[in-house]
Amino acid sequence: MELAIGPLLFNWPTEQVEAFYARIADEAPVGTVYLGEVVCGKRQPPLQDVLARAADRLEAAGKTVIWSTLAIPSTPRERRLAAELAADPDHLIEAGDMSAVWSRAPAPFVAGPLLNVYSAPAAAELVRMGCVRLCANIELPLTSIAEIAQACPGLELELFAFGRLPLALSSRCAQARMEGLHRDACRYVCDHHPDGMDVATIEGKDFLAINGLQTLSHGCQLVDVELEALKQAGVSVLRLSPHSLDMIAVSNLFLEFSTGRIMAEELALKIEPLGPPGPLVSGYLHGMAGARWGRGGVAA
Repeated sequence: MELAIGPLLFNWPTEQVEAFYARIADEAPVGTVYLGEVVCGKRQPPLQDVLARAADRLEAAGKTVIWSTLAIPSTPRERRLAAELAADPDHLIEAGDMSAVWSRAPAPFVAGPLLNVYSAPAAAELVRMGCVRLCANIELPLTSIAEIAQACPGLELELFAFGRLPLALSSRCAQARMEGLHRDACRYVCDHHPDGMDVATIEGKDFLAINGLQTLSHGCQLVDVELEALKQAGVSVLRLSPHSLDMIAVSNLFLEFSTGRIMAEELALKIEPLGPPGPLVSGYLHGMAGARWGRGGVAA
């Protein structure tokens, strides 16, 4: 079972980004690292040089680098950059939206979890267009992932195994609006919340998290299905989404889990003291509400 670090969803200072990927290159037991801005095109320019250096260091350490495209390329510049990246024959890319797929096909690509692929026929159509790996939509239960695996032999299936779940994207920035700002002059206020800004209901109950244009789950997804069941469902890669806690410790625990040295219950017990950004959740994997934990329990 391969481990992968997903693209960074949050707006961290460039120094923190560079230090993060340096540690991933030198210390993390992962085979693949996704690089690139997928949430907001305004964050792209400051990161370009940092991510280029990170890619060199990661590849020198033996990691596979996959470049992720924006999920909502809205301006002419963003659409041009996404198309250029998708069309680059020298790099494997993760398509964040269908325009990247069309720019890429028929060359190989990874289908990201924001593409809204909910069925085996949809996955099969992407395979026909060149898809070699699919990171399943976070709402899919393991039974649906197994159906995709059966219908698409040879397709690598990646599971979002750790991190706040990316639920939705908007062309408007909720965080800028909360600060009385417009998206065009947002002052990058999303950098105030390295794991997203917690949002509560009117009654004061923790509900969601906001990351600029993106809505995330309040809870932190943690796979709680045993390794053999994941393999039987066709899962071959576990994706760990970057957060501000010690991701080296997280990846080392997942290495123990993915090699059968610890079970899912022990993985959860050892992850919790590291300080995930919200309560552990796993409901979607079992066909239940995503905010639930396990096969019926409610997240604390």
